[in-house]
Amino acid sequence: MPKRRDVIGAVAGIGLSAGLLAGEARAQGRPQRPSRAPAPPPPGSPASTPLGPVDTAARLALIIDADTGAVLLEKNADERMPPSSMSKLMTMYVVFDLLKQGRLTMDQELPVSERAWRMGGSKMFVQLGTTVKVGDLIRGVIIQSGNDACIVLAEGISGSETQFAETLNEYGRKLGLTASSFRNATGWPDPEHRMTCRDLSVLARHLINDFPEYFRIYSERSFVWNNITQENRNPLLGRVAGADGLKTGHTDEAGYGLTGTAKRGDRRLILVVNGLPSMAARREETERLMEWGFREFENVSLFRASETIEEAPVYLGDRLKVPLVGARDVVLTLPRQWRRNLQVKLRYESPIPAPVAKGQELGKLEVSGAGVPPMSVPLLAGVDVARLGLLPRIPAVIGRLVSGA
Repeated sequence: MPKRRDVIGAVAGIGLSAGLLAGEARAQGRPQRPSRAPAPPPPGSPASTPLGPVDTAARLALIIDADTGAVLLEKNADERMPPSSMSKLMTMYVVFDLLKQGRLTMDQELPVSERAWRMGGSKMFVQLGTTVKVGDLIRGVIIQSGNDACIVLAEGISGSETQFAETLNEYGRKLGLTASSFRNATGWPDPEHRMTCRDLSVLARHLINDFPEYFRIYSERSFVWNNITQENRNPLLGRVAGADGLKTGHTDEAGYGLTGTAKRGDRRLILVVNGLPSMAARREETERLMEWGFREFENVSLFRASETIEEAPVYLGDRLKVPLVGARDVVLTLPRQWRRNLQVKLRYESPIPAPVAKGQELGKLEVSGAGVPPMSVPLLAGVDVARLGLLPRIPAVIGRLVSGA
């Protein structure tokens, strides 16, 4: 009877990489009256992290590693909330995808309707009766948070903003945004227009990975349209090393929020917060949390794809052993001081009966430990192993019987 082989041990001395990137564009909602500042968010519980509770002034928060998907910090991350202008990320995802498909071009001009021209809140200041290039509208959305620019794009793509919202919902389902519902292109207050911090982090990850050629626009610091210069309001740009994108949001109901990202070296973090009481609080808290994430955690590379992890015995094969290789790179995000507690198990039947085909799954590599998100990676055969012919098999069979294995 084949025996299950477990190899257990702490992993130490493994290489790591680090990196930062962050960003935001502009947020909005209904026009804000200077005399009516949003009320401070009610006090809540601290955020949970692998290091223990961490206080944050944000009512909702999430930090993930963009490459490994590890959650570094979360607080009410699955609560449905008004995302305000952060939901413009979904509008841009659709626009970028249509550009990639060739259904839109950056130089294509779209007409400005009266509805777009009259739209309130943050504005690009498009002019009624004119046409605007898609490339300019994109910058009007990303840098200036223009509600008017969003509507021009929505009407140009779907005929109406209402129909465009259906397109947003369709894309959201495909991307796995299970808790999101879209009613407009701008994030304008609507009781049924909702997202979660977790969905925003998933969307941000897709924007970064799916459209690198367009994502870089999020790092641009200003944009001039209609002789009006507006600055990118991303509080991380120019303040946090590697900050380069994504979007702010603000309405009376939501408070101040940010979906931001930062990259240092090969490592990227994505941060989502909402429910902060002021622009100053958003700037200070997002900078503090982003620096905390890079300072307290590191990415640890355990194994690379196709790297031999172990040589497993083979029964009745033309090779005595077969190399076991990982199906993919194994990279973990770990608290720096907990690295020594990492545990790795290799699980496979030993000996492995021949024949064996290269790429055949033979077992699992399992990762665990205090504060370590559990991970299981298939172990594959690194080479083909043929089964011995009848005569060569006889000594092997006899030897196995005598040994009682």
